[in-house]
Amino acid sequence: MISLAGVTKRFPDGTLAVDDLSLDVESGGVLALLGSSGSGKTTTLRMINRLIEPTSGTISIDGRDVRSLDVQELRRGIGYVIQQAGLFPHRTVLDNVTTVPRLLGWDRRRARTRAMEMLELVGLEPTLAKRYPSQLSGGQQQRVGVARALAADPPVLLMDEPFGAVDPIVRLQLQREFQKLQQDLAKTVVFVTHDVDEAIQLATSLAVLRPGGRVAQVGPPAEVLAHPVDDFVGDFLGPDRAVKLLGLRSAAALPMRGLGEAVRGWRLDAATLRWRGEDGEDVPAATVSVGLTARHALDRSLAHPVRAVVVVDADGQPLGIATFDDVGALA
Repeated sequence: MISLAGVTKRFPDGTLAVDDLSLDVESGGVLALLGSSGSGKTTTLRMINRLIEPTSGTISIDGRDVRSLDVQELRRGIGYVIQQAGLFPHRTVLDNVTTVPRLLGWDRRRARTRAMEMLELVGLEPTLAKRYPSQLSGGQQQRVGVARALAADPPVLLMDEPFGAVDPIVRLQLQREFQKLQQDLAKTVVFVTHDVDEAIQLATSLAVLRPGGRVAQVGPPAEVLAHPVDDFVGDFLGPDRAVKLLGLRSAAALPMRGLGEAVRGWRLDAATLRWRGEDGEDVPAATVSVGLTARHALDRSLAHPVRAVVVVDADGQPLGIATFDDVGALA
């Protein structure tokens, strides 16, 4: 869907922001651009919708060179979400979301109906439609920004640090909402983030950029985490790469022991999901569903006195036991 071939951006003052960058984003894929300050992440994003023009190279969307398209036509076909939403402060939530459909010539009724559908899709109450951005929380404003970007049903979505200005709890909620939306809508997404964990969870592909806008490594998150090409990539992803990798692996893949096997002097009562100690101590078991990740199993086993979790199926029935060491062996 999106292809960058030999793209370079040199600003008039001589600053080389992006250097001979080549990337491809599959239709329906999510590419995360990662890198330190000065690696050209936001410049790359803005060149896709021509907010910044490249010095050389070619950017195409669905096989068409973006420079061959009218710039307004191009931008109306691309959803754009920025940090702190970038909403029009003098317009209501509803009018903010109808912006692009109205520019595309939709009649008022159709645009408003679509806007209300989008607000519901991003989890906002209909009563918020008449409010102004200043009357919303930061998380609500970000949801409105996403709704506005999706209103005209563009095939491409560009997101520049979309969840970076909210607190950690709201950020996690927004990330989950994005995952649900992407499962339903399958947009082609390029997003910029400085948060490695966020990129790993949301993207189908990572592009780690070096200072000066050169690609260091591109690939699926699990591949990049498991096999960084050099020390630069490894250091950028952090020393806890193995733990991050567990977040991409299902709890169903954990090596499991039998329910009757003793663990550090404890035995499990599978019927009640309680551990019985040799000294008569009795504690409830920590459990992890097969629908969760091995990272959840690691966290829960670490926090439990038995240092183990019971893996359960979707109905809560125990399947086996995974100790902290067993989980670590999967990393």
